[in-house]
Amino acid sequence: MTAEKSDSNKNKDSSKASPLGGGLEGVVDLNCDMGEGLDTDASIMPFISSANIACGYHAGDEKTIWQTIELAIKYHVAIGAHVSFYDKENFGREEINLSEKDIYELVEQQLIIFKEIADAFDIKINHIKPHGALYNMSAKNAAIAKAIAQSVKDFDPGLILFGLSGSHSLHEAKAIGLKTAGEVFADRTYQDDGSLTPRSQPGALIENSHQAIQQVLQMVKEKTVIGVSGKTIPIAAQTVCIHGDGKHAVEFAKDIFETLKQHSIDIKAL
Repeated sequence: MTAEKSDSNKNKDSSKASPLGGGLEGVVDLNCDMGEGLDTDASIMPFISSANIACGYHAGDEKTIWQTIELAIKYHVAIGAHVSFYDKENFGREEINLSEKDIYELVEQQLIIFKEIADAFDIKINHIKPHGALYNMSAKNAAIAKAIAQSVKDFDPGLILFGLSGSHSLHEAKAIGLKTAGEVFADRTYQDDGSLTPRSQPGALIENSHQAIQQVLQMVKEKTVIGVSGKTIPIAAQTVCIHGDGKHAVEFAKDIFETLKQHSIDIKAL
């Protein structure tokens, strides 16, 4: 199924073709976690190019998947499965120790659910992104990253795996020939090793729009980010994440979208 682009998204297209952050020169993907039962999805969708849609395990259900895909079609936004541990009580943010086989099946089951609904719209799934604790564990643990990547490749080798830039998530996926996208965060701070500051620590979240914008511009244009200690860290920004559950999610999405345009950086799905 195809949909006519909204006016706000017509400028997402680009044909420039030189490296920038692992992507195209002057082009970056802007993604957001959606379908999590919040009331901000419709307001954010016009300002992004990729939607990571909860598959019902940490949030949402088949109805919210359906509704979010409808929104994505309306605004010509690429859709992806946002897979997680089965843990709605903790919003998928608590670590759960599972075998590699169980993790493989966990990802596969959510992809099956998501694809069934996507097929009803005759729309192609573009990418997959782990959520919360599963995302962070795969970034640090090669075995978990490999199990996720293998599950994705076996399900659909054409899918793009979104993972923390420079992490095991991307390395293991690339090793088996899976497409990847190095993800960076507009609203999170970084440790000196390139990992995200844990949410349990002070200063983990960026709640100032100006600070978020400056961080995004630096990551996209200069391919670096400043860690909490002040250290400059190299980073590859192919896709930038804005969290839909952030206090200033709609404001951040709009401001980042408009600032990137002002800097002649197009927003386009991978």
